[in-house]
Amino acid sequence: MLDVTEPGAVSASIFGGDLRTDLPAYRVYEYGEPVAEVTDVVFSWRDDLVCFLIGCSFTFEAALLDAGVPVRHIAAGTNVPMYRTDRACRPAGELSGPMVVSMPPIPADLVATAVRVTSRYPAVHGAPVHVGDPRSLGIADLDRPDFGDPVEVRPGEIPVFWACGVTSQAAVIQSRPPFAIAHAPGSMAITDVRDSSYLIP
Repeated sequence: MLDVTEPGAVSASIFGGDLRTDLPAYRVYEYGEPVAEVTDVVFSWRDDLVCFLIGCSFTFEAALLDAGVPVRHIAAGTNVPMYRTDRACRPAGELSGPMVVSMPPIPADLVATAVRVTSRYPAVHGAPVHVGDPRSLGIADLDRPDFGDPVEVRPGEIPVFWACGVTSQAAVIQSRPPFAIAHAPGSMAITDVRDSSYLIP
């Protein structure tokens, strides 16, 4: 969790814009069902809404590239594939749901580098939660992500899985609150904080 707003606030300490209009796309949920995907939520906004800004693995992608680790969905011009797992998150009040993971395939000889680079960004998901067989996470088919777009896993590459901020939407889907707004997967808020601010020595 990077930031939490006061009820009704439309900006945050790390986001100086308008959280109702400045994301690329939003997904609106009613009782856990997505009912709209829109480019602003001004008309859906209520003064009792609280915004949670959650870290994203996109934050460390430049560091991966700088370390020579390819990021397949960037090269392909697609969204990262995201999968619901069979791992239940710890409930928070009435909210509960499964962990969602993102998966860029990594050349086997660069997996250790990817782990080393991303572990230095613990506030934005940090090191992978799993390396290797997706069935260990309850993922049956990498070609059918629950969110985002599939990517090719080439010979000599290993699926590597990071925790994903879409986990919060999986909790909304499972817990079915009357109303919620989220970013559309892959359409996150871009904050006023530089990626390097989340890097630890």
